[in-house]
This record gives sequence, C-alpha cells and structure tokens, in this order.
Amino acid sequence: MPAHRPRVLLIAELCNPDWVSVPLEGWSLYRALAEVADVHLVTQVRNRENILKQGVQEGSQFTALDSTPVEKPLDKVGQFMRGTAGVGWTTATALSVLPYYYFEEVLWQRFGQRIKAREFDLVHRYTPISPTTPSTLARRCKKAGVPFVMGPLNGGLPWPKGFGGARRREKEWLSYVRDAYKLMPFYKSTRENAAAIITGSRATRGQVGEQWQGKTVYVPENAIDTKRFGTAKSEGPVELPLRVAFVGRFVPYKGMAMLMEAAAPLIREGKVVLEYIGDGQEMPNLKAQAAREGIESGVTFAGWVKHQELQGRLAKNHVFGFPSVREFGGAVVCEAMALGLVPIVMDYGGPGEIVSPATGFAVPMGTPEEIVAGVRDVLTKLVADPSVIRPMGDRARQRIFKYFTWKAKAEQVLEVYRWTLGERGQPDWGMPLAD
Repeated sequence: MPAHRPRVLLIAELCNPDWVSVPLEGWSLYRALAEVADVHLVTQVRNRENILKQGVQEGSQFTALDSTPVEKPLDKVGQFMRGTAGVGWTTATALSVLPYYYFEEVLWQRFGQRIKAREFDLVHRYTPISPTTPSTLARRCKKAGVPFVMGPLNGGLPWPKGFGGARRREKEWLSYVRDAYKLMPFYKSTRENAAAIITGSRATRGQVGEQWQGKTVYVPENAIDTKRFGTAKSEGPVELPLRVAFVGRFVPYKGMAMLMEAAAPLIREGKVVLEYIGDGQEMPNLKAQAAREGIESGVTFAGWVKHQELQGRLAKNHVFGFPSVREFGGAVVCEAMALGLVPIVMDYGGPGEIVSPATGFAVPMGTPEEIVAGVRDVLTKLVADPSVIRPMGDRARQRIFKYFTWKAKAEQVLEVYRWTLGERGQPDWGMPLAD
C-alpha cells in the first residue's frame, strides 16, 4: 500500500518564479514538493502576482502575507549601511530578522487554529535559509503536536584568512561578530523544538550544537531546473584555445581577479580565452586588470545574460572557472555541470561539496597567491591534455542529474518528512554526497 501524501504547510517567505537566487530556490522546491505532497505555500505578498501568473490558486494552494509595515523602514536602514547594491549580505540578513518575526506572527494569526486542529501533518520552514534567522513557530507547533521542520539551512561560512581586503570591500562589518546571532530571541527555542533540522552544507551542519545533531539531516541547498539547464550541452571536440567561463555577481569574494591572473599566461600564449558573464562593482577593476596584463583580446565581458538564455551561452564553453572563496551554495556550479562544463572551484563551502574528484577540480583554500597557483596548475594540465574534459564533463552531468535536480531534492525532503512522521528511519545520504 503506497504511503499517503503528507499534508504540508510550507513557509517560503522568499519564493518567486521570476527572480533568482534564494527566491527562485523557494519557488523551485515548492513546485517539486507539490508533486509528492499536498502542499499549501505561505509566502510574502511581494511574490503574489508572479505566483498567480504560474496558475497557482490563491487560497486553496497558497497564501500571501503582508509584512511590509515592519519591512520598509528597515530597508532604508539597510540601504544606508550597505551603500552599494550586492554587498553587505550579513547586514541585510541581520536586518531581515525583525520583519521575519512579524511575518511569522501574522502567519500564526492566520494558520494557528488550523495547525492546532491538525489540518497539516507538519510545518516546514524553507526560506529564509539563513541559520541566523530564528522561528517563533517551532515551540508553538510542538505544543500543538505538529512536527516543525526547517531547512535546508545554509550560511555562516567563515571568511578565509588572507581576504581581509575583500571582506572590507564587501562591507561585511557584522561578520566580525556573527556568532552574536546565538543570543537572539528564539534561537535556542527554534532548535530545541524543531523535529528536524536540514542543513545544506558541512559548514552549517558544524554550527548546529552537539545537543541537536541527532535531529539533523544533510541535504545540499542547491539544485537545477531541468527545463532551464541540461537541455543544451557543451559537446564536440575540445580544441585550443580552451574556453573558460565565469558566471556571477562581480563582487570581491567571487575570485574573478584571481581567475584572470591564473589564466593570463595561457591567454597570452593563445591557449585559453576567458568569458565573464555578469556585472557588478568589480567590472572596472577587471577591465583594468585585462589591459594591464595585455590580454584584452582574450577576455570577453558579456554583461548580464537572462537566466532563461544562460545555458545557451554557457554551453559554448569547456570549463567553468569559479574560485569564489565564500560561496554558501553554488547553484551556478550545478548549472554549469549540468551542461557538461568541467568546474574549477574552491574546496570550501558549497561548491566543494557539489564537485567530486571524478567530476571536476576543487582547489585547496589558501592565500590569494596559492589559489592563483592552484587554478593555473589545473588550467595548464587541461591545456596539455584537453581529452579529459569531455569524459569528466559527462560525469559532471550525471552527478547533477542524480542528486541535484529539484525532483531529487523533493524526494530527499520527503524522506525527512517520513522520518519526522515516524514512517521511516533517519535518512543519511552521506556528507558530501558520493558519486
């Protein structure tokens, strides 16, 4: 007899099909979970119109709550403290906590009686994904006898040594006192009363106190939308020059300058060309670096490419160069691997858990000089023997389609639901996931 579909109240305050990053993750997991469970989505009102355009029925399938009365004043404070868009994410996360408390209070007023009446088998808070954002609902749900699941949580990756300059340019002032979040109201209560804590990385798993490790399950944060990535493929014989691409925001910690420095000698020899897809505050510095190195003819700046058009552009490349030194998730690494590109990432944070030895290259963390040397060594080996690229790229695709699709993610989360409901044992797929 097949197991029943769990009735889930899914909280995804960040959930938007037309946005990127965490809001798109919120939407993607919701849609995948709706295939395996009876899910009612609760989100913020800013997402309402875009969700309605997808044919989701308001009232029966989702509810949009308005937390803007508390949110708007703090947005202005955040803009002042961060200054430049795209930096100061620790500050942005800290300032989002108060509006989120209010969001959950409005949610309880709306759904508290239904939770108490056991209309839902469990409550799952998916976004925000930051482990620093507590929940006022965990205690209330436990009192009502309804399991509260949270995650995958991800974040809190320490800044590596030797990157103080990047840290300051990112305006990460609060990262110096980041552990202060453990003093916030409901921090301990959230963890004590949660039935399951899903963590999206080894670093975040390590932040969970020893007393709560027994209720923790590892499920990587990121996945791909197979309709947007994977229908194209990097294929054909790999001939020099080796085509290396970077995709992302042009901010200091992403490592674009180190990638260019590593590739520069090979670009001058005509053995590598480099394409940067994206934009941001570091664009002028990168263009000046290319001019200074005398490699402008071998470096292309594509600017922002629409997410729906990205796979076609990216699939023209052979290698994905992404030496980001503080990447929590690394969704773009999954996307590149799904196209058959061979990734070069740092063995630190999310990318180092997505990429396995058989599917790409995870360079050990070190000083900027050591990272440049490590990336250059990989590029040099690939230039010397490009025949390894296609087989490795094929294995990369296989790994992504096995573990890192939203369908696979929903099935993993469903196993966590079954465990919290007492239908299965505690799931353990390994950490990180093996090929």
